Amino acid sequence: MTDRASVLRSALERRQALVVPGCHDALSARIIEAAGFEATQISGFGLAGSLLAKPDVGLVDMKEILDITGHIVRAVKIPVMADIDTGGGNAINAAAVTERLIEMGVAGVNIEDQVFPKRCGHMEGKQVIPAEEMAGKIRAMAGARKRLGRDIVINARTDAYAPLGIDEAIRRANLYLESGADMAFIDGIGTRGDIARAAAEVRGLLSVNLMDAVTGVKTELIPIPELAALGVARVSIPVASIMVMHKALTDFFTALRGSPSGILPGETHRLTGFKDYTAFVGLPEYRAMEREYLPALAGARS
Repeated sequence: MTDRASVLRSALERRQALVVPGCHDALSARIIEAAGFEATQISGFGLAGSLLAKPDVGLVDMKEILDITGHIVRAVKIPVMADIDTGGGNAINAAAVTERLIEMGVAGVNIEDQVFPKRCGHMEGKQVIPAEEMAGKIRAMAGARKRLGRDIVINARTDAYAPLGIDEAIRRANLYLESGADMAFIDGIGTRGDIARAAAEVRGLLSVNLMDAVTGVKTELIPIPELAALGVARVSIPVASIMVMHKALTDFFTALRGSPSGILPGETHRLTGFKDYTAFVGLPEYRAMEREYLPALAGARS
């Protein structure tokens, strides 16, 4: 099987604004793959919402992050980028987590320079650790990669833009690249002008975050071809999947509760058909296995 880290690295090195949507579980990752995207990333914001129904303020522990990451990697064939927040502790912890991700077959990993407990990059009140401490985490992660002799794309995220400004964000991005990161991600960057400046001054692959393709939140929405023309390597759209799920479930169950009959006859547009859904998640393949290996059971279900 083609090494997914190498596939991801090649796609990023085109510097053509590779769109990498965020997923929050294995099913959303499979849907992103089926839609034709070349890669997906795991959304820490989405994990907090789907696992705990909580905001992204550092409440999901590393075991839960690694468990769901494993499920997602096994569910798809496209490259998956993990989200390990601040790395699980110090540089030694970040290196150990990196080894686990490489062993899982994860293609890339996002790590950020926030103070723990972190918060979503578009929330107020962010604080960052000293740049040199983050650089140590990146060196340790690159060292783990070298020891195992297997690839993983290290994406170093800085949250310095909001509290410290664009100059410090660019300085940190370059320091992290010099320390062994493969790509730098300036989160929460606000304007077209600042994105253009970062693209020109960051000495390596640059990722930007449009937050989601509809609202933009704190980042000015810029068409993907324009970002590609600037030489941006990756465009992160991390939170759309969890917000789409929240909207769809809210609309459906609100309508169901408000229906005088307690049902929604004829409103098939609200959901995927049973046959289509079970085909998508692979039921026909499992039925074929039953026919081959469990003939008596398969016959009883015919």
